[in-house]
Amino acid sequence: MTLDLRQALNTYVDESLALLDEMEAALLALEDRPDDDELLAALFRSAHTIKGSAGLFALEPIIAFTHVVENVLDALRARRLAPAADLINILLACRDHVALLLEVCAVQGGLPGPEQAAAGAELMARLERHLRPAASTEAPDLWHVSVRFGRDVLRDGMDPVPFLRYLGTVAEIAQLSPLLDELPPLEELDPEACYLGCEIDLRGCAGKEPIEEVFEFVRASLRLRILPPPSHLARYMDRIERVGGDVRRLGEILIEAGVLTEAELDEALVMQGTAAPTAEDPVRLGSILVQEGMVQPEIVDVALDKQARLREQRGHETQFVRVNAQKLDQLINLVGELVIAGASAATLAKRDGGGALIEATAMVNRYVEALREDALRLRMVEIGETFQRFQRVVRDVGRELGKDIALEIRGADTELDKAVVEKIGDPLLHLVRNAIDHGIEAAEQRAARGKDPRGKLSLNAYHDSGCIVIEVGDDGAGLDRARILAKAQAQGLVAPGAVLTEREIDALVFAPGFSTAAQVTNLSGRGVGMDVVKRNIEALRGSVEIDSVPGQGSTMRIRLPLTLAIIDGFLIGVGKAAFVLPLDCVLECVELPATPPGVRYFDLRGQVLPYLSLREQFALGGAPARRQNIVVVQHAGRKAGLAVDQLMGEFQTVIKPLGRMFAQVRGIAGSTILGSGEVALILDVPALLQAAAAEADRPDAVPNNTN
Repeated sequence: MTLDLRQALNTYVDESLALLDEMEAALLALEDRPDDDELLAALFRSAHTIKGSAGLFALEPIIAFTHVVENVLDALRARRLAPAADLINILLACRDHVALLLEVCAVQGGLPGPEQAAAGAELMARLERHLRPAASTEAPDLWHVSVRFGRDVLRDGMDPVPFLRYLGTVAEIAQLSPLLDELPPLEELDPEACYLGCEIDLRGCAGKEPIEEVFEFVRASLRLRILPPPSHLARYMDRIERVGGDVRRLGEILIEAGVLTEAELDEALVMQGTAAPTAEDPVRLGSILVQEGMVQPEIVDVALDKQARLREQRGHETQFVRVNAQKLDQLINLVGELVIAGASAATLAKRDGGGALIEATAMVNRYVEALREDALRLRMVEIGETFQRFQRVVRDVGRELGKDIALEIRGADTELDKAVVEKIGDPLLHLVRNAIDHGIEAAEQRAARGKDPRGKLSLNAYHDSGCIVIEVGDDGAGLDRARILAKAQAQGLVAPGAVLTEREIDALVFAPGFSTAAQVTNLSGRGVGMDVVKRNIEALRGSVEIDSVPGQGSTMRIRLPLTLAIIDGFLIGVGKAAFVLPLDCVLECVELPATPPGVRYFDLRGQVLPYLSLREQFALGGAPARRQNIVVVQHAGRKAGLAVDQLMGEFQTVIKPLGRMFAQVRGIAGSTILGSGEVALILDVPALLQAAAAEADRPDAVPNNTN
């Protein structure tokens, strides 16, 4: 396979997967809006496009399977079938099977295995069973020809009858109905004028051109309309999908696909040119073709959609460039190294250079910072696409458990680093399934408690303090803290008789091996999952917490960094060690007031603020500076202070991962390289906030009430 063909095939796979996602969303929406014609049309177009484009690469298994799917969707669109729940279930399974065929046939270049082929055959058989009742209502598969001879045909020496006889040699005339509706009263009749018209059904015709050729000699004084049989609609739509190149106009698309003839287009263009358009109601060629009976409305709709996509494709070709994700990651890494090199140059300039060199390096660093921000924006994607995938999960898991659940999505346009989005999918999936299984009660229980029998699950995303917050909420029963504590004590996770706060009890849900499920099911009960969720989120430098109200529901709140590559940092020093705080977490810096020994509180403008000594936290040793400073940090609505020796200012931080040796060090999130070449550790603010709260809660830690 040539490189160009492989690139085209990769593009086809990407576009087809996007169309399958659109199909899934439309099918799920169809359950609530079964009379929505736009949904039905979108479903048909998606399947039709996948099938039509598969023909370009000779992907026969995809063509054969989607052809049957397309027939069902066409019957739905024509209202010969109703979108019943059983049919939607089958179509969702078909959507999954097409995705499998894309992977096997297009990506791997193989053929479906025996089990895959059998699954596809079973789905096609189920679709065919739905099609049989619809087929009995379809009209006969006939061409229809409408002929109106001009008044001067006889005067020009032409007899209409031979033309009609000759038409019978081109195709079988199934029915011919003469029309005399234009025949005037006898006293007004012109014996030399022709008033004849015919409506003709043909069987076995090869196309429009042979019919046009029959009437070629009287075409100028004839009104001729030719409509293909219903069976040709899908064929014409296939041809429309294959139209490409520089074709731009609707008429060109229809001629290229063989739907319209040159004579029909010329006639329609003349009508369009002689019509009187207005600003509010311009005369459209497509409307004329439908009104004049030259083309079926379904064909025009598909052609207009193809025209729009061709225009959009040309627009995308000029506005967008496909870039391999690895190349983008390499660019981010190079920008990160440039940030480090720029900081090093600035340090050397301040130490050894003059004013001109310092000014030049400052200008370079400003451009480096702008480059960094633009490069990071290249990797930012909206989280809405990830959220939409859970429509199917909520539907399928809810049905499996016998629960009717509505999914509400908010903040879909919130942007997040692509690498984070890719890695957050699995933790979100587990939280969603857990909320459906454990959180939301059965319909009868909800009704007994005065709730809407239909449960509600919500996905929400928003920015907060330089982080992105993702919430998975439900309106279920909430956490049963008494049961959680009892189960934890029974499993030896908590000492008997221990008194825990609500937050500490909630945190037990994330303990390894912990589960409150009464029995093992496909969804829960094995004690595996929530601890993995927490571990995966923390691997992204994030945190997860629970907010639960008994009887009203629970919200799992995930906080994640916007990016995993480069951040704005605040550089601080403790002794000879340098640390970096994420700048978005830093609220202010104040001088540490005098406090009694062991006290880890001080008064910050009337507010009692706990603080943590980084020197003691990391056992750095040495004597503290004569005047220490407090950096006030905030995360997830909690505030604390960090006692440091030096405040060294803002610093662009390129995040470097730590080795396994530092994996268990609490309070460290990563490392970076300073302009001097030294290594600075990036602090984990959430972990330090927890440590500060624990330090302040020691029995010997007494709040400082001195004003």
